[in-house]
Order: sequence, then C-alpha cells, then structure tokens
Amino acid sequence: MGIVKRGWLAALGGAALIVAASPFEANAQRSRLDDWLGFDQSGDAFDQSGRAPAARETEAQPQPERGFPTLARENVTATRNIVKRYAELVTRGGWAQLPAIELRTGMSHPAVVQLRKRLQSTGDLQAYGGYPEIFDSYVENAVKKAQARFGLPATGFLDKATIDELNVPVAARLRQLRINLARLMSLTPNIPAGKFVNVNIPSVQIEAVNNGQVVSRHTGVVGKPDRPSPLINSAIEEINFNKDWFVPPTVLKSDLIPRGRALQGKGEDALTEHKIDAYADFTAYQKGLKIDPKSIDWNSDAPLHYFYVQNGGPENPLGFVKLNFQSPHHVYMHDTAAPSIFSQSFRAESSGCVRVQNVHQLAAWLLEENGWTVQQVLRMKETGERLNIRLKKRVPLFWTYITAWGTPDGGVQFRRDIYRQDNGDAVASAE
Repeated sequence: MGIVKRGWLAALGGAALIVAASPFEANAQRSRLDDWLGFDQSGDAFDQSGRAPAARETEAQPQPERGFPTLARENVTATRNIVKRYAELVTRGGWAQLPAIELRTGMSHPAVVQLRKRLQSTGDLQAYGGYPEIFDSYVENAVKKAQARFGLPATGFLDKATIDELNVPVAARLRQLRINLARLMSLTPNIPAGKFVNVNIPSVQIEAVNNGQVVSRHTGVVGKPDRPSPLINSAIEEINFNKDWFVPPTVLKSDLIPRGRALQGKGEDALTEHKIDAYADFTAYQKGLKIDPKSIDWNSDAPLHYFYVQNGGPENPLGFVKLNFQSPHHVYMHDTAAPSIFSQSFRAESSGCVRVQNVHQLAAWLLEENGWTVQQVLRMKETGERLNIRLKKRVPLFWTYITAWGTPDGGVQFRRDIYRQDNGDAVASAE
C-alpha cells in the first residue's frame, strides 16, 4: 500500500497508521482462561463480496448519540428507498475504485480527486470549488461520515479498512441491501411496542429499545466465524448475579478437553490451573461431590460425560452478571472477567455467547420494574453476593443478522458479513 507522508505526519514514523493493537498485545491483556476458551483469532472474516480483509477493523465503539434502532418498522420503508437509490447508481455506472493510498488532513495528492468523486457519489461530500488535490477538513468530515456508515471508527483518516469498504462495488452493495430488506421484512412484524433488546451480530452491538427509541447501545463480543452466535427470538426472564459458570458442550469438546490432554502430558492439571471443578453429574454438583482432578484420564472418553463448573468470582468468564433466557442453543448474554476485549477492533471471538460492555446499565434497565437501580446492580459486583432475580415482566430479545439497512433520516448503514450469510441468502424480491 502506498503511504503519502507530509510534514508532521512523517515525524510520526508510521505510528499513526496503527489502528489496532497486535494480537500479541491483546492476548497479553487477557486472562489465560480466555486464551483457550475460544478466544484465538484464527481465520479471517469475509464481507458480502467474499473479500478477506487484511485489517481486522470491523465495528466501531457505539457512538455517544443514540440514533435510530437497527430493528424498526420504519427501516423497511427507508431501506426500500435506499435500494432504489443504489439501483440508480448501478444504472449510472457506479463508482470507480480508489487506489491503495492512505491519506489524511493536510496532504496533497492526485488520489484525493478520486476520493472526492467517490464521497460525492453517496452524498458524503458536496461538490465545491477549491483545491481538489488537497485533503482538507471538508474531505475529512466526509470520510468520517462514510466510516460511521460502515461501522468503522470515525477518525477521518483514509486507512486501508476505509478504502476497502469504499471500494466494494455498488452492485454488491445493492445486492446486500436487497438481502437485508428481506430480513427486515421478516423480523419487524415481531417487534413489540415497548421494551426489547436487539443484538445485531454483524454490528457486534446490543441495543436496549423502548417505544421505538434506543435507550442505550453497548459494545459486544459475538461468536467466532467457526462458532457463530445463532439467531434468536426469545425473552430475557431472569438476572443472575455472580453465578457459577457451567462449561458448555462446545467449550468442553473444543477447548477444555484438548487443554486437559496437553497439560496432562506435562504433568499438570487444567482444572486446578483454571479453578474448575468436575462432577459426575448435576446432582453430584448440587451435593458438592467433586471428582479428584488427578483421577481424570483426559485421553479417555470419561471427561466427555462429566459436569464442569467454575465458581462465581473475579475470574469467572460470566463476570458478575448473566442475562438468562430460553434458548435451544445453550447461549446467553453476560459480563466478562476480561473487559479489555471490548477495546479491540475485531470482536467476533466468543464460542457463541454475547458479552456486553457496561452490562450493569443494561441489567438495571431490565430490572426497573423490580425497583432496582444502577447503584444496586453495581453493589452486587462489589459484594460478590449470589442472587437470581426473576423479571416482573419478561423483555423480548432478538439476536439478528443485519448487514445493511436504511434509517428514516435517509441514512444507510453497512456492516461486514462476518459469517458470510449474505452469500447464501436469497435476494429480496421487494424493492
């Protein structure tokens, strides 16, 4: 990739081009438990065009403004309008590809002329006179608008991730919009008038919505491409504070047993190292009848039939809050013992469950009818007290997969197709 440096940028020695921490730096911040419980970064995510991004710049942190809900009836009409607009762009020949040249405010380069044309094609930048080769504040603000539309950090710096998104052909964007219009049309009839929670998996974000307004938006962590978070239509019915963690089947087979075998070969024990207890079954767990970890032969089939538990506490993968709902997939939403993961750019790293940043705010909102406040929720974290609370009124929950949608203000949002679902879905007939 070509990089144009000028003046003060050159003095940074390339440091300004670093968007996210390296995997090694990120791993150093995590607990060893998270390292092997499904938190490796193997494999690339792909977008709707089948392109594997070199940079793992996917979803930005939620913006301070609450904005429009992703799941809303009004978005169906808005998306239809965007489909028509992009169909017209296809008819007019779409847009040209940008060169792989990173740019930022104050630079002068012929590539800025091409960037201006690209940003004008989607209304991010208005045509005006001046110096077309200068990357000025107008171009910077237009780049920020485009980055926000793609779910990227709105830096105003034309980096590789932004160039990749801007270079997705308009025909591919039109197809993406049509596919997601069909999804919106099937989902929106189920939207309740009052409270509900929506997890949009490609956005890696959680929205708490009430009466059509976003009350809070939270950064999330969703399932890896090889352990995807499922689509869910359920309802949150219980809040668990400082709950024991029951190792789910996927983690047992893919992580715990291989880890147990590896450590046993070194004369070490995975259960002791990670403070996990094994029981013959759930009844034995209730009675406190633990299996001696030294007696377990990890190379046999026996470990597949045991029941594994980690007590609630600071190192528990659930953190201090678990949001309980009915699901045949054995997944849930929860806090985390490794909050540094929320600061990463690529956050499709769990074994299917959804981790929620600032989960105390979401829990307090869910418990409003029970008379709870944020302070009371945070107190549960401080004390470590175990408590299960049934919600007085269940709150509908949706885990959705929407990679493109329009909003009532005429805006359009695109997200990366992390599970490559857009390539397999049929195109919507409605336009």
